Amino acid sequence: MDAKSRNTLPETGFVRLSQIIPSIIPISRSHWWAGVKAGRYPSPVKLSARCTAWRVEDIRALIERLAA
Repeated sequence: MDAKSRNTLPETGFVRLSQIIPSIIPISRSHWWAGVKAGRYPSPVKLSARCTAWRVEDIRALIERLAA
């Protein structure tokens, strides 16, 4: 979670899980979903019936929290 990882995120908008894992946060998909369920990771936003994404602002806040 270095500066390079933060620069790969857009300024605003949404990112899909494939953009987050493993390039920004190096964990498995199952660990990510368990963390979402437990409240450790941000909740997703359903953009459509088959499209789930996360707010970039939430991911940036997560990166800052994990770096601290």
